[in-house]
Amino acid sequence: MGHPMKMLSRSLTVLFLAVFASFASGAEGRKNVVLFVVDDMSLNAGCYGDQVIKTPNIDRLASEGTRFTSAFCTTASCSASRSVILSGLHNHANGQFGHQHSYHHFGAFNSVKSLPVILGDNGYRTARIGKFHVAPEEVFKFQTLLPTAQGNRGSVKMAENCRSFVADTSKPFFLYFCVSDPHRSGEEIADDPAKPNAFGNAVKYEGVTDVTYDPKSIFVPAYLPDTPESRAEICQYYRAISRLDQGLGRLIAILKEAGQYENTLIIFTADNGMAFPGSKTTLYEPGMHLPLIVRSPEQKNRGGTCDAMISWVDFTPTILDYAGVKEVKGQLVMGDPEAGAGPARKRAATEGKYTFHGRSFLGLWDQTNPAGWDEVFASHTFHEITMYYPMRVLRTRQYKLMLNVAWQLPFPFASDLYDSATWQSTLKRSDSMFGQRRTADFVQRPKYELYDLNADPNEVNNLVNNPKYATVLADLQARLKEYQKRTSDPWLLKYTYE
Repeated sequence: MGHPMKMLSRSLTVLFLAVFASFASGAEGRKNVVLFVVDDMSLNAGCYGDQVIKTPNIDRLASEGTRFTSAFCTTASCSASRSVILSGLHNHANGQFGHQHSYHHFGAFNSVKSLPVILGDNGYRTARIGKFHVAPEEVFKFQTLLPTAQGNRGSVKMAENCRSFVADTSKPFFLYFCVSDPHRSGEEIADDPAKPNAFGNAVKYEGVTDVTYDPKSIFVPAYLPDTPESRAEICQYYRAISRLDQGLGRLIAILKEAGQYENTLIIFTADNGMAFPGSKTTLYEPGMHLPLIVRSPEQKNRGGTCDAMISWVDFTPTILDYAGVKEVKGQLVMGDPEAGAGPARKRAATEGKYTFHGRSFLGLWDQTNPAGWDEVFASHTFHEITMYYPMRVLRTRQYKLMLNVAWQLPFPFASDLYDSATWQSTLKRSDSMFGQRRTADFVQRPKYELYDLNADPNEVNNLVNNPKYATVLADLQARLKEYQKRTSDPWLLKYTYE
């Protein structure tokens, strides 16, 4: 037999190693997360097939990660979409029905459990930089607010401002990095769309090389009119994308310099589609079908694609899953359940377990066509306070059903889209067509819209009144209504009270 003290020493050593291994194993699942969200960008990147735009850093991230080809926001409006990203709940349930600005005054319910708060409660350092645009701040509380630069468009300088935060290895971190590019700047000049200030391009940004484009080389998407005004504005939009691309590149370089790149999950995406009529504020494909690139340190396959239909309600569950957070305590209460509460509010108030509307897509970046990811739902209610136009959508692989809840109203324009040279030139010429749609149909929409996306990817031929699609229509309508019930949609009452 060995000496008792030596046996004890060996036992303690084994125990220590086991505890250390257990700790290391736990730490392995708690790596850093960077969520890089750009503002008003459609599928305009080289890796998504755009042969004109220059996005070397987005493309490089895709080559080292996975490009999702069927990713969709739930609402094509900045504040509402960001609230979904940070809560895992559709905006009709989290309360952020529209813009956060004081004069719009939308904000989430106090009972919402947001991604940064949950991560902060579970051992993560959390920081945000750039555009926030959700409310109230205590619901979406980050521990650290990093200094921004040049109106959230100086993305290279913004990346530099993150250097000390990402270099800290005391705890894993969550960094929410949000640029205002390529959002319109609010300085549109309709009579001269070639002027560079419509997308913030009149400013010289620190560390950024300006990339310009020739209107003759631009591809005009089918939903827009091929006019000089559209081409000029798309060029300005492209310049803003090339600018934010450089900020992404600098942030990745800083992660590498800090030794954190191989310890960080990076998610690149947009809140909604490009700020042109027919995209932003609508739930047509250009407004909701968006870029999503994920690079995970653990992934096995790099440079591939995944066709899973991902929804923005899936971001919070996925990041929590990656961080090892198994359970969230609390309950969602939609407003005052005693004040005129309908069934949806009472149900939300009495459910005991806090749940999200989305689900984790952790690991799908190593799969090309995973089973069970074949539909998404979308919910839009407001953009600005004056833009009441609730839409509910079920989008499958082949079909899209859109319910325009307030279909009797003309479609309301966001101020920046209405003032755009693209739309103003259409009005001045009294053009009967806007892209492939009749201008009148774009403004005044029916209650239901049904499209076969395989045969009609531009969503022009509404099949609602086509008897050949009656069975498809009834099935999709039933599934859409069930989704509204499942997610406690207050607008469910419209089925009873029209």
